[in-house]
Order: sequence, then C-alpha cells, then structure tokens
Amino acid sequence: MSTPFLPALLLWFAQDPAIEMQALLKRLVDVFVTVDAEAAEPVLPEQAFYQGAIPGMLRRLDPHSIFFDPGQFEQLKEMERSTKKGFGSVVSVLPGRVIFLQTLPGTPSARAGISGGDEILAINGIPLAQLEMEHLIELLQQSKQQQARLDVRRPGNARVLSFTLTPEEVASPAVDRKFPIRPGVAYVRINSFETETGEQLKQALEELGGDKLKGLILDLRNNPGGVLTAALDVASLLMPSGTKILSVRGRSKQEEEMKVADTAKPYSFPVAVLINGKTASASEIVAGAVQDHDRGTVLGEPSFGKGLVQAIYPLSSSTGMALTTAYYYTPSGRSIQRPLRGGTLDDVTATPQPEYKTDKGRIVRGGGGIQPDEIVLPEATTRFRAVIDASAILTTYATSYILKNKVDEKFEVTPALMDDLRVFLSESRIRPGLGEWTLEREWITSRLQQEILNQGVSVEKGDEVELRRDPVVRKALDAIKVE
Repeated sequence: MSTPFLPALLLWFAQDPAIEMQALLKRLVDVFVTVDAEAAEPVLPEQAFYQGAIPGMLRRLDPHSIFFDPGQFEQLKEMERSTKKGFGSVVSVLPGRVIFLQTLPGTPSARAGISGGDEILAINGIPLAQLEMEHLIELLQQSKQQQARLDVRRPGNARVLSFTLTPEEVASPAVDRKFPIRPGVAYVRINSFETETGEQLKQALEELGGDKLKGLILDLRNNPGGVLTAALDVASLLMPSGTKILSVRGRSKQEEEMKVADTAKPYSFPVAVLINGKTASASEIVAGAVQDHDRGTVLGEPSFGKGLVQAIYPLSSSTGMALTTAYYYTPSGRSIQRPLRGGTLDDVTATPQPEYKTDKGRIVRGGGGIQPDEIVLPEATTRFRAVIDASAILTTYATSYILKNKVDEKFEVTPALMDDLRVFLSESRIRPGLGEWTLEREWITSRLQQEILNQGVSVEKGDEVELRRDPVVRKALDAIKVE
C-alpha cells in the first residue's frame, strides 16, 4: 500500500460509527475495571451501570427518558396492570386535618356510614395532627392500597368512632364537572384524557343542550393529559372533518399528520378553552388546535409544555427504558414541548420566542407550551382568606349548620347567617376589622355557600359556586360574547 492511502484509511476508521462506539465502550469498561480494582470502597456492577452510567447518559437527553432497573421495571408493569382504587369519598386536606366532604353512594365509605363533616383523627393508628402536609398526603395515598382503619371524630359526638375500610375500584370520570353556567352556555371540565373521554364529553354536551348551546367553556386547567386518541376525539367534536390537529416528528420516523376523521359531526357554538401551568400533553394538543384554527379563545396562564412521544423498550436482564422518540407540533408548526437544554427544561421566557400564524393570520408564539390569547390570573389570596382556609373554620361551621338545618340545591347565604358566622369566627379568635370584613364579604359569602353545599348536597354543587366566582371563567364568558 502506498503512503498517500494511509491517512485516508486512518480517517475512515476514525469516522466509522461502529469503530468509534467500540472504542468508547472499551473506555467505559476500562474505567470500571480500574474502579473495581482500586476504589476505596467496593462498587457493584449494578451500582456502576444501573445507577450511574446508563441513567447519566439518558439524563443528557431529556428529563423524561429514564432507565428502569429490574425492580423498577417490574413496578412499572404492575402499575400498568393496576386499577384505580379508593374508598369513594371526597375529602378536604389541611395541615394535620382531613375532613370528609362527601361519600359516594355504594362505595366503602358510604357503606361504613361515614358522612360529610366527619374528621379523620388517625389512619392505622398514626395521628394526623402531627404530620406535615406531604407526609399526610403520602399516608392517604398508601391507605387506599390496602385495608385501613380510620379513627373518626363526628360533630356532636364525643366518642371517637373507628371504621375499617377495604379499597375498591372506584369509577373516576374524565369529564368530572358539567353544568349550565349561564342560560345556553355550558361549562365542562376534563381532568384527564382517557379512552372514553371523547364519548363522555359528547354525552355531557348533549345533556346540556347539544347543538342548541350558545357557547362552551372547556376547562383543561390542571389536566396532565393522557391518551392521544382521546385528544383527537375531543378535537373532532369541535372541528370539521379533515382539519389537521397535530403532527408528529422524530429523527427515526417520517412526519405524521393527524386529522379529524371524515365521519366527524362537530358542534359549531363558540368555544373558550381554559389552561394553566399544569395543563400538559394531550390537553395542550386540544388547546393548540383550537387556537391555530381560530376555533375559539384560549385563556388563563401558559401551559406546561410537554409534547413528546415516549416508547417503553424492554432490555436484557429484566431491565427497561422509557425513551423520547418524537415531538408533537400544533397545526401551525409550533412545538408543544418546551426546549430541552442538556437534559433540563429550558425557560421559554428567557429567549425570544418564534412567531407563527393562525388560519386567520393572527400571530401566536411558539417556544414550548401554549401561550394563551389572553393571560388571566386566578383570584389572589389575601391574609384574611389564607387564615380562613388554613383553619378550616368554614368547613367546621358548615358541619354544625347542616346538623340543625336542611339544605337543598337552592340554598343561599342570608345576611342573618353572615352575622352568625361573624360571631362564630370571633369565638374562634378570628376577628377581622370592619373594613376588612366589608372588603371580603362577597368572597366569604360565596365560600360559605360552597362549604354548606359541599356537605349538604354534593361537592359538584359546591364547585359550581366556586367556578361562578372564578375570574378566568368570568373572562371566558366575555370572550365568547354571551349576554
């Protein structure tokens, strides 16, 4: 071989991916062999690779690509097989206190005789009053996995009651709130995107008026997403057949577009979509499509920015890996995924955001997540409101009120009841000045009505009161121009 060919041959070896990979793997093995022989403390191969090298490599990609060791991978498969279990109750969780607001018919808590206003003092012998909030929530979650003993204090009863509850599979609808917020205008909240979400939304809309509706407020706040097909089903109820909903792009696959099916029969009433910082994934797909096609107004706060496709790959030795393989893009081409820099989520406000155009030529911002058409912040918390909520004083008052009075859906708070509440607050050493009481009177009237309806009728009715007061919902009513 003549001399001029030698540099070219060496360059070919250096650029060959297989040879380069072989060299890198040899370097990794050399490092482990040295550590295994010379380190001050012994290092197990599982520690070096399962907890070190492999997770470290995936961490450089993005926060969502994860390696599962044998135990974690088995736990993941078990979670996929498991069903949602619980006791069938709605509770108010406060520091050191858990109070039942409602028990659902036919569930373990209802059969045991637990009722609204009952307060849990201990779970499996562990007193709640001593627990920090995070530990309290963790204990509540653990108690739903197996049989649990609850020590309960009932208003008007000095004796502590004990209940032993066995968790059961409890239906948890994805469309969990629906009601007419004004004549002809529906409010619907979707808390997750499951297989039946599209069907549940259609049923809710039909119950509220169907094609006769004058408008819809679709609340996707705090919705972490879920099944992609459910997002397509929901979008198909709002947009004509053939409308592009999203595209999927990845390095190892061709771009794929997803559109509304030709058989779709969408509604045509005006729509307002509510989002916030916990709106993610499938929720962002729906909000982005509504915005890009000028189908409605998006209000609230910028969404989370999670728009990626993940695949689970079983590996050798009973291990596995979750790997990001592609990203979701809105119809105008915006990436839903917030930019990833060195394995961490980038702050989209720190860099200039690219501009895109909707069907009507409106400019919308990209850069990750969905930026609302109008920023609307939730109601601010004042010192007085923080004290009221932290003390659970309204829940306590509502419990005592319901013991003496019958409540129905038409319940309203009267001036006389407000006067009685003020005396009750004073006896509990909560004594706002006249100016503060006057300023907060509308808020506390609404909150008291909500708490009494929570326990006396249902949490759904209580939520209606809260949502009618919600500034984001009020702004949505203005946006869809409903009188």
